[in-house]
Amino acid sequence: MARVTIIGGHGKVALRLARLLAQRGDEVTSWVRNPDHAGDVEATGARARVADVESMSLDEMTSALADVDAVVWSAGAGGGSPERTYAVDRDAAVRSVDAAEAAGVDRYVMVSYHYRKPDHGVPPDSSFFPYAEAKKAADDAVRGSDLDWVVLGPSSLTDDPGTGRIDTTGEASSVSRDDVAAVAAHVLATPSVSRVTIDFNGGDVPVEDAIG
Repeated sequence: MARVTIIGGHGKVALRLARLLAQRGDEVTSWVRNPDHAGDVEATGARARVADVESMSLDEMTSALADVDAVVWSAGAGGGSPERTYAVDRDAAVRSVDAAEAAGVDRYVMVSYHYRKPDHGVPPDSSFFPYAEAKKAADDAVRGSDLDWVVLGPSSLTDDPGTGRIDTTGEASSVSRDDVAAVAAHVLATPSVSRVTIDFNGGDVPVEDAIG
């Protein structure tokens, strides 16, 4: 049994992941900003914790991650102003990496997105630029940490039923949220998958074979 904290616990991928982890016997705590979302989290079998990562200090976040085996970052500002995108998708995400290190967390999984490496390639005049910049900064922070990390780069997300099969070789296309959750669950249970970025789409290869 692993003790897993999911940050951004009311997201569509996070709710699916919490259910998968709880069903296999992990002890899951999902952080949500809005207390009204606690019931949705608890319906998955996870424990809800009300925590606003945008306003939490490093010390507060470190304390909240004490005695945790793994952290999954699945939070996001969800669009809106560039200022809030940077505050959540970059600053709070980087702070969570620092907090996980300070708390002695063994494993950190960053849910990012499928983009061109090493630079995202989004032009500054694009409305998508703040998100791309924020996510790249957060990804770089976790890659530069001493954590046992994995960065997940799913392509465009859909609500199609999951197939349990992905592709890690093609250009960005699309993948179901079910399958993103399945990939995250597999990675959390597979210590040999470590310090690697996994970009993926929906595909024909079973998750466990595609990732190893």
